[in-house]
Amino acid sequence: MNKANRRKFIGTAAVLSVGTMASAIPLTHTKDDYPVVHHVFFWLKNPESKADRDQLIAGVKTLSKIPTVRKIHVGVTASTEKRDVIDSSWSVSELMFFSDLEGQATYQTHPIHLEFIKNYSHLWEKVLVYDIIEA
Repeated sequence: MNKANRRKFIGTAAVLSVGTMASAIPLTHTKDDYPVVHHVFFWLKNPESKADRDQLIAGVKTLSKIPTVRKIHVGVTASTEKRDVIDSSWSVSELMFFSDLEGQATYQTHPIHLEFIKNYSHLWEKVLVYDIIEA
């Protein structure tokens, strides 16, 4: 076998070995998988105000300091295609993950959360919450 063929053979064997090993690893939950989800949508009183939106986003991000919040994602509406099933009337979204229902309940009464409501509720006219548990 010449050098070029040997390199090709070794490279192919390495790729096949890695693929075989990866497929043998069982699928398990990782530390980032949390069964309780708290999804909140905010409608701003002044939806055209970038300053109000940015202020609310900054406030929502402070909620990540609550110890029972395992993961947080703060977002705004995406510029995706318009379809009947898409509601893009809201301004800011907060998606939080918790390890359990007790952690979510702790979040609700935590001083940081209560301070957030006190300091930022003047910015929104409507809030819609979806609490979800893994099925």
